[in-house]
Amino acid sequence: MTRVTQILSAIESGDPHAADQLLPMVYDELRALAAARMAREAPGDTLQATALVHEAYLRLVDQERAKHWNSRGHFFAAAAEAMRRILVERARHKHSLKAGGGRQRQELSGIEAPMAGPDVDLLALNDALEKLEREDQRKAQLVKLRFFAGLTISEAAQALGISESTADNDWAYARCWLRLEMEGKGGSADN
Repeated sequence: MTRVTQILSAIESGDPHAADQLLPMVYDELRALAAARMAREAPGDTLQATALVHEAYLRLVDQERAKHWNSRGHFFAAAAEAMRRILVERARHKHSLKAGGGRQRQELSGIEAPMAGPDVDLLALNDALEKLEREDQRKAQLVKLRFFAGLTISEAAQALGISESTADNDWAYARCWLRLEMEGKGGSADN
């Protein structure tokens, strides 16, 4: 009986220290197995082989669900299966609607925020924007779309379901209102 098999038996019988002894003995082999699995994945995947090893190992030595391994080979077969399941779960998550479905990331570095500047006080802007939202939700939403999402007037108008001319007028009003509010001169519709 090899040392790994002895440790596997100790884990199976509930020895809490056995799992700590196992990882150093099998880490390099698990890492090689994980690297081989990751080599088959699409480029750009954020999961690294090391993270895959750690996740699989945690699943394998989970004390709540005692595993029964007959041998070292059985353990590595279980490790391979755990890695496969992790990769399948990640793939399903990536393709779920909540995670963006099959959409691709698009670089936004070329988009300039209309009001962005180094001297914009985001906390003051947020306070003013919350006040504007209580007075006129559509104008506040337009500011959020333009300033924080970087949409053009046309794109924001389409997102809000309003005409471009209405969006342009709302944008001019909201910018003035916010500027006055942030300067402490009040920007409510009553002024």
